[in-house]
Amino acid sequence: MIRVGLGYDLHKLVFQRKLVLGGVEIPFEKGEDGHSDGDVLFHAITDAILGAAGLGDIGSYFPPEDSKWKDADSAFLLKSVMKDVYAAGWKIENLDCVIKLEKPKFIPFRNDVINSIAKTLQINTDQVFVKAKTGEKLGDVGSGNAIEAYCCCLLSKDL
Repeated sequence: MIRVGLGYDLHKLVFQRKLVLGGVEIPFEKGEDGHSDGDVLFHAITDAILGAAGLGDIGSYFPPEDSKWKDADSAFLLKSVMKDVYAAGWKIENLDCVIKLEKPKFIPFRNDVINSIAKTLQINTDQVFVKAKTGEKLGDVGSGNAIEAYCCCLLSKDL
């Protein structure tokens, strides 16, 4: 059996927060405003995987109104979710991700982010791809006030 999941996340960019993408801190003047560390990419990946497995979404696992998740490491959250995904017999075939941000340039950090995602999920780097798009100076992303991430994942399991 195979299933596809789609994940999405959006966070406001603010001063005095770290910019974290796929578990990698990216040097920049602004970072994600979020209840956890705000890692939009790990959040989108988590939702994509949970959706494909039919196990819920990130908010059902880690409600933002629960103070114990304040400033939580999104890699830890993803690893926690993966215990249930693997226990249900699912395995990751691949992830295809898009980050939408105006600045900074993502390309210099792409390999580090791919390696971080693969390591967190204990999969091969050739099962992960991440690309970036700008907002073309349009909307909240284009004005540098927000960052978005999308992830499509393919899961499989033997019947």
